[in-house]
Amino acid sequence: MTMTTLRKIHDVPVLLCPPEGEPIAGERDVLDLIGNASYQGAEWVVVPAGRFDESFFRLRTRVAGDIVQKFANYRMGLVVLGDISPHTVESSALRDFVRECNRGRQTWFVTDDEELTERFKG
Repeated sequence: MTMTTLRKIHDVPVLLCPPEGEPIAGERDVLDLIGNASYQGAEWVVVPAGRFDESFFRLRTRVAGDIVQKFANYRMGLVVLGDISPHTVESSALRDFVRECNRGRQTWFVTDDEELTERFKG
């Protein structure tokens, strides 16, 4: 099993998930992740985009909404890290969802570590 890493980014405790690991396909898959992050004192969880099942990027499946809601319920921030442009090119609804998420303080979609660090400067 590949381990998560706790790191502070601009004094914010962030749990970083490795790119390898079980795919995340639903809210049940994130409960252990949220519990682990909470136990370690993280305020945010960073998950590489490649860890999410394809259904996450098809909004009609409601997987993304369910996962985002689960993080919100536990007052834990979620960052989807990586290039998801192949998905956003195909779906205006996903583009709108990403834009709305990135305006808030709960869920962010960022392309790389530099953008991630920049978001936490706030």
